[in-house]
Parts: sequence; C-alpha cells; structure tokens
Amino acid sequence: MQSSAHRDMASTSTVPSHPYRPRDLRLDHFVPNDLPAWYIVTALFSVFGVLAVTMWLLSSRASVVPLGTWRRLSLCWFGMCAFIHLVIEGWFAVYHEAILGDQALLSQLWKEYAKGDSRYIISDNFTICMESITACLWGPLSLWAVIAFLRQQRIRYILQLVISLGQFYGDALYFLTEYRDGFQHGEPGHPIYFWFYFFFMNALWLVIPGILIFDSMKQLSGAQSALDTKMMKAKNKQN
Repeated sequence: MQSSAHRDMASTSTVPSHPYRPRDLRLDHFVPNDLPAWYIVTALFSVFGVLAVTMWLLSSRASVVPLGTWRRLSLCWFGMCAFIHLVIEGWFAVYHEAILGDQALLSQLWKEYAKGDSRYIISDNFTICMESITACLWGPLSLWAVIAFLRQQRIRYILQLVISLGQFYGDALYFLTEYRDGFQHGEPGHPIYFWFYFFFMNALWLVIPGILIFDSMKQLSGAQSALDTKMMKAKNKQN
C-alpha cells in the first residue's frame, strides 16, 4: 500500500502545473493568470486601435506639410512601435525575472504570449538581450521618427532605415534561434499559440520593416542622385 501510494505521489509530482513547453520545465514560482486570454488580447488590440486612430489624426493635423496615405500609415506603424518597444517590451526587459509570479496586466500579457514561446518566462539570455536592445534603442528612435516625419526633419529616412534594419535583424534572429532549438518552446501547429502568437505576430516585424527598408533606400538613393546631378551641373558650368 505504501509503495503504491508512493508511486502515485511521484507520478502526480511529475505532472507539470503550467501550460508551457517543453512540458518538463520546472517553474516553481508560476502563478496562473487571473484574467482570461480573450480579455488580455482584447485589451491589447484596443490600445493598438486607439494608437492607430490617434496617429492617423495626428499625421494630418500636426504635420508641417501634407502627407500621403502611405506616409501616414507608416507614422501609425512607428507610433505603435514606440508603444510596443518602450512599454510592453520595456516591461519585459525590466521585470523578466518577476513576470512568472506577477499579476500585473503586462506580466499576464507576457505569460499568455509565453504559451507560444516559453523563452519569455525562463529568463532566456537571447530574449532578454534582444528585448532590452529593442526597448532602449528602437523604442526612443521610433518616437523620434514620428516627430521627424511630422516636422520634415532631414534625418527622417535615415531613422526609418536604421529602425527597420534593427527590427528586421532582431526578428530574423528570433525566428532562427527558435528554429535551431527545434521549436521546443512552443507547440508547433497550434492555431493560436504557434500560428497567431509566435508566427503571425512576429512575421509582421519582417514584412513591414522590409517594406520600409526598401522605401528608405529608394528615398535616400533618389536624394543622392539629385545631389549628384546638381553637383555635375555646377561642375559643368565652372568648366
């Protein structure tokens, strides 16, 4: 009887008390979210919606020159980037060690997202370094990019290029490191945790920055071409 009871206890103790992968992760300080997933996701996208509308209106009323639809959409993107990098990813960079047992809304947001990538609740070195750089560099620069485009500062396309290159490179490393780990920190094929949380939400940081990199190169090369033409005309006049 004692042996049977002992086996039952041992079997019970090996059952993980968390929803993360790999299933043998030991998370002694894990506290389950007290907010449902739908509430967390709805709150997040509601903030995104408010930010997008705000930036769209701001790009029309605060810009020193009229901006086209594409440029206004890019400002909406940089406005949301500033919020995501500074607030959401900044929270992770500062509180990554406490998120597992914390019940603040942003901590619960990260615990929910970690169902698709548990690196965010195990203090993974790459994830901490990447998110810290993102929060400290791309967050403030995204905010500067918004101001630069509204005020038509000469540095605006350089900012767009630098930010987008950093985002693209960081996201490529994010995918590749998990690929080399065999996608062991999530559940491959899961419609929400893998395809929506892990794949779709992060693929945006390849697609949109990729488009903005091309746009920056086009604008900067056009400006350089115009300058070269002007210099050649001035040189021809001197001759």
